[in-house]
Amino acid sequence: MIENKMFFRRLSRRAVLVAGGAAAALTLTGCLNLAPKYEQPSAPAETTSSWSVSPHAAGLKEGEVVVWKRFFLDPRLQQVIRLALDNNRDLRQSMLEVERLRQLYRVSRAELFPTVGAAASAAHQRASVDTTLPGASRISHAYSANLAMASYELDLFGKIRNLNEQALQAYFASEDARRSAQNTLIAEVATVWLSIGADHASLDLARKTLSSQTESFRLVEQSYNAGTANKLELNQAKEIVASAKTAVQTAINALNQDKNAMRLLAGAEVSENLLPTKIELGATLPASMPAGLPSEVLLRRPDISIAERNLRAANANIGVARAAFFPSITLTSSIGTLSTDMSNLFEGGRGTWGFTPSITLPIFTGGANTANLAAARVYQKEQIAAYEKAIQVAFREVNDALSTESTITKRLDAQNEMVDAAVEAYDLAQLRYRHGVDSFLSVLDSQRTMFSAQQAQIQTRLARAVSIVTLYKVLGGGQEIEETVQAEKENRTS
Repeated sequence: MIENKMFFRRLSRRAVLVAGGAAAALTLTGCLNLAPKYEQPSAPAETTSSWSVSPHAAGLKEGEVVVWKRFFLDPRLQQVIRLALDNNRDLRQSMLEVERLRQLYRVSRAELFPTVGAAASAAHQRASVDTTLPGASRISHAYSANLAMASYELDLFGKIRNLNEQALQAYFASEDARRSAQNTLIAEVATVWLSIGADHASLDLARKTLSSQTESFRLVEQSYNAGTANKLELNQAKEIVASAKTAVQTAINALNQDKNAMRLLAGAEVSENLLPTKIELGATLPASMPAGLPSEVLLRRPDISIAERNLRAANANIGVARAAFFPSITLTSSIGTLSTDMSNLFEGGRGTWGFTPSITLPIFTGGANTANLAAARVYQKEQIAAYEKAIQVAFREVNDALSTESTITKRLDAQNEMVDAAVEAYDLAQLRYRHGVDSFLSVLDSQRTMFSAQQAQIQTRLARAVSIVTLYKVLGGGQEIEETVQAEKENRTS
């Protein structure tokens, strides 16, 4: 028993030596990083200016970016958005992808450290000792117990660390993709929610128009039966009633389709009391964004962040390709004990050790290393172009949204004037027809004009509400990025 304790002490000291060797190996790891120093490319658009829009009434400070809970004001819409965030399958898939890549990053990070494990084995063999005597044989036994450091590559030229950087950027890019999916989902839910309100308004208009035109047909039919209206006017009245019936069914179909779309986005049934029955212009902030918002906030859009993550990964890939030109050194070591008898396996004098360093020097690769490095450099240039394109697209989308925002109010005012004029023209046409001044054709034309103007008014009001949602989306949704930045810092320092 005393000898066993002494052996365990010696084995522990040797384990310390193995750990010390591993620590020494780690001190050599990452001595040289062959990846080029990352420098963020200059944005191919002006990012120092600011956009100026009338400040909203939500009490936000100048230059503050809003989050969705403070942007969408209607409590019903907030509940539907929360329902979608909890149940939407596309968003759930994005979240699971983030978790998968996070675990893969942990796997890649583990490559930076040696692997030390304990193993025990027993071998038994029967062999004949004298071929002249049948049945004469001997059974041999071999027992061993070891602590071993598995084959570990010294990262002298930053190959493993650059592979780890690629995995890290893939993880961060997946998180940005999740943010992008969330922002898109929120905007889509809000747009469909507002569209349902417009569908109800269109359906109400179609039904009122059908009721009015049915009454007109009844009057024309009475006139026809009395001999004061002709067959042409009667058929024209029938035509406009049939057109109104078609409009009602079209509006019902649009409403049902938007409800189906909302059900898919929410990933669950949406209660009717959470859906609008008219166009809700007050469902969002009354203005698009605070005055003086710097245009550089676009660089925090998830899609732009993804493009930069890909660029960082491509930059690290150059380091991996460069490291292939240099020697690769691996270490394998073990300590333990070996005995032919299990009872004295841990007695003194049974200790064994092994240390197997190896080096691989690339001499001739047929140009593969050179080609891989050239490909890595070209891929980096591709990612620079993709990053610049993402910024250009972002600025175009914001400017388009601002252009719409700056004109939609005037368009709505003009459409309201058009509706007023069309209603007045319809009333005059009816009055002139009843007094026999004009034919029923003028009433028919004025009715069509009024209905078209009222439909366009609904769509313009919807466009007014959706334009604010669109601007919210193209600004990146106002999502905070501090958590991601902090996570990046923690991963780089850990």
